Amino acid sequence: MSRGMRLEGKAAIVTGGARGIGAAITQRFAREGAAVAIVDRSAPSDLDVLIEDCAAGGRPPLWIEADIGDADVHGMIVRSTVERLGKLDILVNNAGMQIREPFLEACVESWDRIFGVNLKGPYFLSQRAALAMAQGGSIINIASIHDEMPHRNNSIYCLTKAAMRMLTKSLALELAERRIHVNSISPGAIATDINRDVLSDEDFRRRLAAEIPVGRIGVPEDIWQAVKFAVECDYVNGRTLEVDGGLTRT
Repeated sequence: MSRGMRLEGKAAIVTGGARGIGAAITQRFAREGAAVAIVDRSAPSDLDVLIEDCAAGGRPPLWIEADIGDADVHGMIVRSTVERLGKLDILVNNAGMQIREPFLEACVESWDRIFGVNLKGPYFLSQRAALAMAQGGSIINIASIHDEMPHRNNSIYCLTKAAMRMLTKSLALELAERRIHVNSISPGAIATDINRDVLSDEDFRRRLAAEIPVGRIGVPEDIWQAVKFAVECDYVNGRTLEVDGGLTRT
């Protein structure tokens, strides 16, 4: 696979980078010549495979075990990246969580935890990252189509993703003078290990695919293509790109 000229030699942080969509983004950055810091709350059983795959693309990735919901670790994440990779050009705020609770049963603990990971984490990690991007750079927020489309029993999660749209616009406005462009990507139905059990129901999978105009469920590679575009096209700023096969066409 040929390497993208715009990514060769770049240094990136990918939060939630050891699993699902994050792992796919991590792998592709490495294959296209970027040095990558993988940040995740814990090591998955196949972390060695991911690290080997990234190393085969050029440079071994940096592994950082950290919970981005804890603002005290943000400085360490950025410092470690700059010290080990030499600089920081790209931040992908991919880590996220959801706790399924009906609104009438939702609790403060769920609110604090979901907002901590999905919003406080990206906000303050972006602040630290922007201060370290001496030559400009790119911040990509991975949101969800539920930043506009409500999802039953997931109201807190939807609120955080909706707020991420405004976070993207606000940071794009304030960081443009530092030559940092900020965009958001809202995935639709994407097949990952997290939803494998649900998607293994052939009837459900067929009905879901029928609702998507392109006729298929997405894969992590679809999100990577959007990430690469958002990083390389620095005249696109403050935008949210919906990568959903047309599911939210209305």
